[in-house]
Amino acid sequence: MSNEEQSPVVWSPTETTLTQSRMGRFKAWLEQQGFGPFADYHALHQWSISDLDTFWRKVWDYCGLVCDTPAEKVLGKREMPGAEWFPGMKLNFAANLLRLADGDYADREAVVAYCETRPVLRKTYAELKADAGALEAFLRSKGVGQGDRVAGVVTNGYEAMVGMLASTSMGAIWSSASPDFGIGAINDRFGQIEPAALIVVNGYGYGGKVFARQDDFAELIAGLPSLRTVVSIPQLPDEAPIPGELITTWEDALALGGGQAPSFTPMDPDHPVYILYSSGTTGKPKCIVHGTAGLLVNHAKELMLHGDVGPEDRFLYFTTCGWMMWNWQASALLTGAAVITVDGSPGYPSLNFLWDTVAEEKVTHFGTSARFIAGCRKGELQPAKTLDQSKLRVVFSTGSPLLPEDYDWVYSDGAPNALLGSIAGGTDICGCFVGSTPLLPVRRGEIQCRFLGVDAVAYGDDGKPVSEGRGELVCRQPLPSMPVCFWDDRNGERYRDAYFNTFPGVWAHGDFIEFTEHGGAIIYGRSDATLNPGGVRIGTAEIYRQVETIPEVKDSLVVGRQIEGDVEVVLLVVPADGQEVTDDLKQQLKTRIREGASPRHVPRHIVQVPDIPYTRSGKKVELAVARLINGSKKADNRDALGNPEALDQIRERLAGANLLPAE
Repeated sequence: MSNEEQSPVVWSPTETTLTQSRMGRFKAWLEQQGFGPFADYHALHQWSISDLDTFWRKVWDYCGLVCDTPAEKVLGKREMPGAEWFPGMKLNFAANLLRLADGDYADREAVVAYCETRPVLRKTYAELKADAGALEAFLRSKGVGQGDRVAGVVTNGYEAMVGMLASTSMGAIWSSASPDFGIGAINDRFGQIEPAALIVVNGYGYGGKVFARQDDFAELIAGLPSLRTVVSIPQLPDEAPIPGELITTWEDALALGGGQAPSFTPMDPDHPVYILYSSGTTGKPKCIVHGTAGLLVNHAKELMLHGDVGPEDRFLYFTTCGWMMWNWQASALLTGAAVITVDGSPGYPSLNFLWDTVAEEKVTHFGTSARFIAGCRKGELQPAKTLDQSKLRVVFSTGSPLLPEDYDWVYSDGAPNALLGSIAGGTDICGCFVGSTPLLPVRRGEIQCRFLGVDAVAYGDDGKPVSEGRGELVCRQPLPSMPVCFWDDRNGERYRDAYFNTFPGVWAHGDFIEFTEHGGAIIYGRSDATLNPGGVRIGTAEIYRQVETIPEVKDSLVVGRQIEGDVEVVLLVVPADGQEVTDDLKQQLKTRIREGASPRHVPRHIVQVPDIPYTRSGKKVELAVARLINGSKKADNRDALGNPEALDQIRERLAGANLLPAE
């Protein structure tokens, strides 16, 4: 079967999209200045990586980013790690996110916050700026200042935005976690960065249930001796605030700082703006530090050019504050769009809730996880046929590879007129390597393109690009949002080890990828979770693609079991409600995998389990199960898992199937 048959075009840009989208206008603007001409997106991309300095300078100018002191040049040093971006520049992150908060935009909606426990909150850009200034003044009055860390145990809502803007306005560093994290998991993160201030909810709602956490968070506060002040948000209005001497309520903090404008203190280009965290499933999470100018210009490129987000748009990305997509979503403020935040369960009161919200709020850009889209397909939802989607232009998907069948669902029943933007990158760069563009067609089962300014290729084990087929996703030139460092990594050893030891001088991201003949990409899973039966390297996503489209299967996880110098493929299956993993279903799965992938992909063992373990940001935890089945003594960090009991259940089932090593 040809690639054209395997990945047919399911969406094509109109002439208006090609010329009037922000990416289209950026291309024409460059051509007017004598660059190009660019025959298509791929020509534009080639120029962007051939003349990296000029490209990023033009992104800065076209997107209208602001600084107090211009840079002496775009790239001071080019080597990786250690690339130096925009040397000499002075700027403020919050000033850029609030650059449209005055004048014509002041009274436009900036944040519309939905949550399960409080009424919908609507705030304008003027109100957002005023509250950020008030909270900054309050934090300063408590001795919080430049370089200090402000930590948030917060829901995806208005207060998280205010907290981040207040912190970054004065040059403090924002770091957040979701309130459903265990106290151990939060301590593993914030204990390393020693925050001066904590902004914290008194609990949260999820799936129609209320989870009061005052006692837990009082324990958290007691375990963070660096704290000078704590601001308590009444996320559960009927519950008491968190007790303690350091506590000020949200309302009192804003009142005490009222009337003060944000300072927008100018910072160096690599001054830390965010600390994000690796998943931490094998120990304490890595604390990933992102710099001001690099993150800003990369987010502007991704949201404004690739995402085509602007002042008339309404942007909803379903996320929590423990996932990098929250930080990505927050940067949509710099476009002047209204950011619609949703906190709670995506399936409550029904799986239609997010689609209903998209219709009600006239959302133009809706972002979610591949897992949610798969759930909609399996639930046979039909929002395209029941709801007004006249404003919806883009649907983003990330978190895991999007199955071809999920493209089918989006273009039949989900959002047939929207550009389906499957995007992929990571917390490490707080952004994307590959993803969507309004200038190219969408092909079934494929990510559209490499992002502009991203010199991404697939490397073989020999450290050379593969001419065809799959390999390690690498980036051969610096990207502005690569981390400035890891926290408390004085000689940079852990940072180098994480990305640059596999192929010296080249960023190795850890994804197993193939670039197609049309310039698109297919991701086959994480490199460290790839399987090697008979010495042939295959990605776990190739098996999920076959298994998770069978109606009798609710979820699955695949790992390699090392035995006698080879690898056996072991497939764990959660059956759909009312189903069992019978011999007939096992045979059906093996046949589907053999015909849809290859005989080497066929699992040696298929085991029914009640649940699959996930990280708190919704990614399958393959490595923990692989360690379990191969007898590793390395302890997993259970606090990093959203459902750690799933590991215990899997251990019990594997033992029952005689698949665990002898003690």
